[in-house]
Amino acid sequence: MDKGKIIFLNGVTSSGKTSIVDALQSYSEPFFYVVANDLFEQMIGEKHLHEDYWQHLSEVVIMMYHTARLFSDHGKHILIDGILVERPELKPHYNKVKAIFKGYPLEIVEVFCPLDICRKRNIERGDRTADQSDRQSEIMAENIQYCCTVDTSLNTPEECAEIIINTLFN
Repeated sequence: MDKGKIIFLNGVTSSGKTSIVDALQSYSEPFFYVVANDLFEQMIGEKHLHEDYWQHLSEVVIMMYHTARLFSDHGKHILIDGILVERPELKPHYNKVKAIFKGYPLEIVEVFCPLDICRKRNIERGDRTADQSDRQSEIMAENIQYCCTVDTSLNTPEECAEIIINTLFN
């Protein structure tokens, strides 16, 4: 059985990753959205997140990647909605991702959106701080090898999904 593609949508909060996931899941080829930082963060519990947020989040993020491998091993295409940040608890995060997915069909997509638009989206959402995207941008890993870039300020989620599908499956 062939391994399923692992599509890592990498971008700051409110850049449009989850909207692209929704658009990708409308395609005839099923994509399993089993891995999202927000979802796995909920597994830890508020008490522990308040005690040592980055330490616990770092542990669960690594487990999230191993979960993606499991689905890929079963031939399922996986969508990861995340952000490759370089925090002391994860360093070197990007290199760890490459090592965990060595031998797997990992494709990293840059989900770009200008920070001023992300700030507006954060405020509209109400569950993020206005500057959360800015802070994440400052600690995002550098020199990431992307298969493609989508800009959610110029394209709808459906158009971004189409760019991704055309890049990875055609």
